[in-house]
Amino acid sequence: MSLGEIWAILRRRWYFMVPFTLLSLLGGGYLYLTVPVSYQSQSSVALLDSSAVARLAPTFGNPISNAGGSLIVTADVLIRTLESSDAARELRGRGVTDPYTAGFAPQSESPLLSLSVTGTDRAKVLQETNTLTAFAGEQLVALQEAAKVPPAYLVQTAPVVLPQTPVAKSKSRYQDVAAVVILGVVSAFLLSILMEGVAVVRRRRRTESGPNETRAAKRAGRPARRVDATAILTVYLALALFIPSNLALPALGGVGTPANVFALLGLLWYLATWLGGRILPAPGTRLARVAMCVLGVAVLLAYIADAMRESSHQEVLGADRGLIGYLVWVSLVVLTSAAVQERGRLDVLLRRVVVLASVVAAIGFYDFFAATNIADSLHIPGLQTSVAQVSVMDRGAFTRPRSTTAQPLEFAGVLAILLPFAIQQAFDPVRRHLRAWRRWAPVVLLAGALPLSVSRTSIIGLLLVAVVMVVRWKPARRWAAIGVMTASVAVFKVLVPGLIGTITGLFASFLSNSDSSTQARTVKYSAIVPYLKEHPLFGRGFGTFTPDLYFFTDNQYMLGLAEMGVVGLLALLTLFVTGIHQGGAIRRLARTEADRELGQAFFASCLVAMVISATFDSLSFPMFAGMFFLLLGAGGSYLGFIRREAAAAAVVRRSTPTEARLPDLVESR
Repeated sequence: MSLGEIWAILRRRWYFMVPFTLLSLLGGGYLYLTVPVSYQSQSSVALLDSSAVARLAPTFGNPISNAGGSLIVTADVLIRTLESSDAARELRGRGVTDPYTAGFAPQSESPLLSLSVTGTDRAKVLQETNTLTAFAGEQLVALQEAAKVPPAYLVQTAPVVLPQTPVAKSKSRYQDVAAVVILGVVSAFLLSILMEGVAVVRRRRRTESGPNETRAAKRAGRPARRVDATAILTVYLALALFIPSNLALPALGGVGTPANVFALLGLLWYLATWLGGRILPAPGTRLARVAMCVLGVAVLLAYIADAMRESSHQEVLGADRGLIGYLVWVSLVVLTSAAVQERGRLDVLLRRVVVLASVVAAIGFYDFFAATNIADSLHIPGLQTSVAQVSVMDRGAFTRPRSTTAQPLEFAGVLAILLPFAIQQAFDPVRRHLRAWRRWAPVVLLAGALPLSVSRTSIIGLLLVAVVMVVRWKPARRWAAIGVMTASVAVFKVLVPGLIGTITGLFASFLSNSDSSTQARTVKYSAIVPYLKEHPLFGRGFGTFTPDLYFFTDNQYMLGLAEMGVVGLLALLTLFVTGIHQGGAIRRLARTEADRELGQAFFASCLVAMVISATFDSLSFPMFAGMFFLLLGAGGSYLGFIRREAAAAAVVRRSTPTEARLPDLVESR
């Protein structure tokens, strides 16, 4: 369905669009006038270690200040105390009746707490912030007195930023107004399309029963180039890969990237086309969408769990953003698995993914050798960074590139899951007429940029791709590939001296447990256990365990446990296993060698995604998550095509006499 056709439908169904739009505008205006402006005041409190901690503590010591040698755990204990129901009752008795929050200061590696109060009375908010700041110090003293800590070992609080003059927070009011308007317009849009679909079905029945063809049928018979899912997803890819993934719309946070917003519009396009009777989900592609339904159940249960506990305002907003992010993932899976009706268009989509990712890898080369991040110079009006303090990151003597991604780990993850398709396309017989550099340039760029990120994640992904892809090749190609990989190591050693040694040092320090990043992650694993015990089944709420409120988990599975509980962890594993199964099924049912290699590429990509998700919170990064779910849906679509081709071939074999059958020829697609 083209945009012109959608516009024509909306004009014909004006009796839905006009009233609903006017009602939503009136409702939004009413909210704007009646909802009061809220004000927020903040303060920051640092924890100071005891004067005696530098000396060897006696047998009693201080179980709080000596926890792990730093005060991070102490700060976490204090935050949990301030957010408890007992503390809330005590603060209400002191006059703090407005919502308050206590958490780690954003991007702080020290025990620095951020306290804030939000309310509608400016003077009262400032007074409540002063009360909360003083109460935090009293609670820390009470905790240590209960543990019978000697005065010499007491940890103290020191206000770093005094309670600030409350500032107006009109963002939430604008969000409420926008939500009402969007709900009304979208409802009118879907209702108009639904009624048009009913009318189309009725006209089609009258046309089939009568001898004459209607004017609408004649128009439908005219050849016209329509917007399809591949065109929409190509625009999404350009937005996702070329606009830095840390830039987003301020009102939506990290999920409000231009690519995600466009993906949601693409979902509306699919719903309009489907409800209008112009498209049906491709048969045999249901598996990927079923996996998304399983994840959706986990997300909704976690959302309900968050609503049933005393969560902060930031956590409520995080849960809402989590639902938006899930809808973005659904749109990508639906558009790729259900809306692509021709296999040729799906091949085009995958080739475009590889080509655009090659450009991202080339930018990474520039960042590495120029010791900069080109994305830092990109400023788009209306967008702001959703990741605080994104700057050039170094490891050893090398600058870790991130290209247009938000972080070097996301850069490595995106290239690792797309590398198998670059290799498959280089060997595809359909592309043999192209010059060698056009087929192999994406492989060189993607594989060559992975070690430049100077991370264990990139090397693990590269090795997994090599093992999974090479093991299925014939001996001649396999030994040639091993020779090329060995030569590549030598080339890196000559062109980038010290890079190979730095990477091997990363793994050596990991195995010996002497790496600071590994130790930091181990500490986080133990720190997250109390949160898991509080809500083990459904979690705290999808999207609520944010770094500004808690800390980075650097592990997608631990983050899934914290946000969605055991149910969410099983749903995540279902996603990865579904992708791996689709790749294996394509390889098993394929009738040509090219299709078998394509199935192996899907298998390798999803296996890499599953493994490296244990090294960073992969689905928290919009570009990586977008590429993974696009590939998940594409795998389901390819599996549907392969199944339909296999079923058609089986019908032909059954209908053809045995003596008339010719030997099967190898297809070359």
